[in-house]
Amino acid sequence: MWRLRQGRLRPSVCGMEELRRRQREREAALRKARREQQLVSKRLLRDDSQEEAGGGCVAEILGEAEVQQFLQLAQRGTEEKEREKALVSLRRGLQHPETQQTFIRLEGSMRTLVGLLTSNQALLQLEAARCLHELSHSEQSAVAEACLPATSYLLTYLSGHSSDFIELCLYTLGNLIVESEAVRRQLLPQGIVPALAACILSPHVAVLEALGYALSQLLQAKEAPEKIIPSILGSTLPQHMLRLLQPGPKLNLGVAVEFAWCLHYITCSQVNNALLITHGVLSTLGLLLLDLAGAVQRTEDAGLELLACPVLRCLSNLLTEPAEEAVGGPLQLGDERIVAALFILLQFFLQKQPGLLPEGLWFLNNLTADSPSFCTSLLSLDLIEPLLQLLPVSNVVSVMVLTVLCNIAEKGPAYCQRMWPGHLLPSLLNTLAFSDTEVVGQSLELLQLLFLYQPEVVGSWPWSPIHPALKPPVSLWPSFPFSPNYSCFSRPG
Repeated sequence: MWRLRQGRLRPSVCGMEELRRRQREREAALRKARREQQLVSKRLLRDDSQEEAGGGCVAEILGEAEVQQFLQLAQRGTEEKEREKALVSLRRGLQHPETQQTFIRLEGSMRTLVGLLTSNQALLQLEAARCLHELSHSEQSAVAEACLPATSYLLTYLSGHSSDFIELCLYTLGNLIVESEAVRRQLLPQGIVPALAACILSPHVAVLEALGYALSQLLQAKEAPEKIIPSILGSTLPQHMLRLLQPGPKLNLGVAVEFAWCLHYITCSQVNNALLITHGVLSTLGLLLLDLAGAVQRTEDAGLELLACPVLRCLSNLLTEPAEEAVGGPLQLGDERIVAALFILLQFFLQKQPGLLPEGLWFLNNLTADSPSFCTSLLSLDLIEPLLQLLPVSNVVSVMVLTVLCNIAEKGPAYCQRMWPGHLLPSLLNTLAFSDTEVVGQSLELLQLLFLYQPEVVGSWPWSPIHPALKPPVSLWPSFPFSPNYSCFSRPG
């Protein structure tokens, strides 16, 4: 169930160990970028067995004459095998930025490649599509613009019968969509959203994962809230996305990760989150969170954090929607189950991915900000001590832990009384020695609340009591998505 789709790596002259090393590096970069950065992401789908045709691992940079020669051979060669070999050589050369620049400068090169893409010979079509895929991965925006004449055909081929070809077209479109506004401007009127909605019915896992990637790229466009997301919400895509995120034996981790990020981009747009809630997004993601908590207890496999991150962000954003109260309250899954699952994930993050602790704590903040029942669950499950143990992790984590504790204390004297025993006071005194002013300020806010609702404890302190007119802090945590830029948080690889 929680198994990443295996990479499409086959033995080549480079050796399997080299291929595994490359895959590990790509996955490590992906995890880091998803946690820490905001990047325009692109995917490169290569079948390494094809490199055998070139006789080695290192692809050579091609000059203008060589590019022209390979294009002419591919277009006018006497034998199909010869034409295919010419395209393979061109594709290998296009792995280099220098060859890519040479290609787009050469007059008629893209027209020739599009002609091969639209030929009636399947092998030539596939190799031409692979050449376009190499071009789509370029970091130069001019290269993406040069691919514009091919995008309409790539869109048409999404309705084909070859799952491998559809997958390749989806990744290529995804790379081009995120790079070029001109590409998006051309594809939107041509029906890219309905085409993607048709692809989501595919029974092939590889196609679904590629679809999730292409859709997530489309959702990151600056014009997405006005021009793209309303069309997506008006299609069948949201219902099918939620279907693919349902916990169970058919859930695929790679597919789930892609569509969870899609939902994250949609919820951050705040275009019509109420519609998603009526479709059952809260219960689906809540059940997925419970399942994730069980999974991290059963397995050591890497990759679970890649799904936990967007799921937590989606839930946190949705909890800020007024509409969630109108449909039966947050999550509808039982307060203690959600809280217990979240603390299992926090323990997992602490051990494996400390950088994700703020994600879980942000969700806990939104749970406790306006819900006495979730605060009661934290107290009844004796989870104050585990929260305090997170204080030394980092200043960011400390502030968020203290904010959650403020949320609980703000609920009144009964909550403060239940918080007071144990290590709360010594822990707060320790935080007052922190160099970070935000940590110290949040500690003082919490002390103010505790003394306000528990005035009898002030007598044991060597300084003056808090003035009774002081009130609990009103601003607990932003009601908008955590970090103003999360709505365009992107993921490579």
